[in-house]
Amino acid sequence: MSRPRGVYGVMAEFEDPTSLVNAARSAYQTGFRKLDAYTPFPIEELSEALHLHKNKLPLIVLIGGILGGLTGFLLQYYVTVIYFPINIAGRPLDSWPAYIVITFELTILFSAIFATFGLLALCGLPMPYHPVFNVPRFSAATRDRFFLCIEATDPLFDLEKTSRFLESMEAKEVSEVAH
Repeated sequence: MSRPRGVYGVMAEFEDPTSLVNAARSAYQTGFRKLDAYTPFPIEELSEALHLHKNKLPLIVLIGGILGGLTGFLLQYYVTVIYFPINIAGRPLDSWPAYIVITFELTILFSAIFATFGLLALCGLPMPYHPVFNVPRFSAATRDRFFLCIEATDPLFDLEKTSRFLESMEAKEVSEVAH
């Protein structure tokens, strides 16, 4: 297998979303796993064709919510029971119903913070440069063209074979993506 240095992958340009989805399905069925597609608008079938169903963001938000709730509750418990206990009319020091509002608010706050930074981390942002920007025709990805890129890190990647495979998918143009 030839994996030339300085090559990020091979990119194919398609004129319509149906061709892109069919090419993505064929590439996945052939055994390629390091695929990415670029389109001017969301295509629901494309995520199914690329098998992009696993998402870690809900787990990250859940962890943030749990940490926020525990932080809110334990902080109030520490202040009212351990650090500065005040006995007012024989009421219990750890009156948990009074903690509900702050606990809820910190749960929402931590969930939102974890969602924001988790999304940025999972998307690899900020990313001012990506190798696909080196393909001259890629600027049409935001207007009316559809692109499928097979990365060189894929175990089945071979520059010539992968290029021929994408050309057989009726791509308008197949380009080598340099780093």
